[in-house]
Amino acid sequence: MLTRKQYELLMFIHERLKETGVPPSFDEMKDALDLRSKSGIHRLITALEERGFIKRLPNRARAMELIRLPESIAPGLATPPARGAFSPEVIEGDLGKPVAKSPPPPPVEVASGLEIPVMGRIAAGVPIEAIQTHSHSITVPPELIGKGEHYALEVRGDSMIEAGILDGDTVLIRRTDSAESGDIVVALVDGEEATLKRLRKKGASIALEAANPAYETRIFGPGRVRVQGRLVALFRQY
Repeated sequence: MLTRKQYELLMFIHERLKETGVPPSFDEMKDALDLRSKSGIHRLITALEERGFIKRLPNRARAMELIRLPESIAPGLATPPARGAFSPEVIEGDLGKPVAKSPPPPPVEVASGLEIPVMGRIAAGVPIEAIQTHSHSITVPPELIGKGEHYALEVRGDSMIEAGILDGDTVLIRRTDSAESGDIVVALVDGEEATLKRLRKKGASIALEAANPAYETRIFGPGRVRVQGRLVALFRQY
């Protein structure tokens, strides 16, 4: 599934290629999507390429090839999905705007442990758009729950496999807005995309480090990354 921003960029590239035969520039894509920086466009293009929608052509400036469109639309149609129709993926982001944050439901004590809300999916790979949803709950042994609020997320992607976190795992997160260098955290990037990565502090900048050599470490300037929680435990079904 594409995020709304990924979809909008894909369709903008599709329409520009149909009209002129030339892909849009990074500045044109940034303005069309109303983003603050070209780094956001770079992340979106990387996501589209990794998902097999586009292909960047080497040794040619601005050269890319459209491979396919989403299966949910027919070729030639470019109507973006309604904002309300986007299926929620992970914890709430503000898309750069102030919003009222709703905390996850509190743990409920049951005979076999504590029920913790699963608040959707988190990307261990290319960040996915951040929207909060309470999908279901899991039962967690009480000894894993310390002080503070906790929630769980389903992992999608393979960027943390060398840290033992696999696609399909469920991670237990303690809600916090701070973390030490080296902690695995839920990080919200530019107020709109969330990912599960190891946090490294580099002066005033923040590096989000994957545990898979296929993924690059991404470094962000002050104010661009907000910690949403720290990894406490993970669960896996066989």
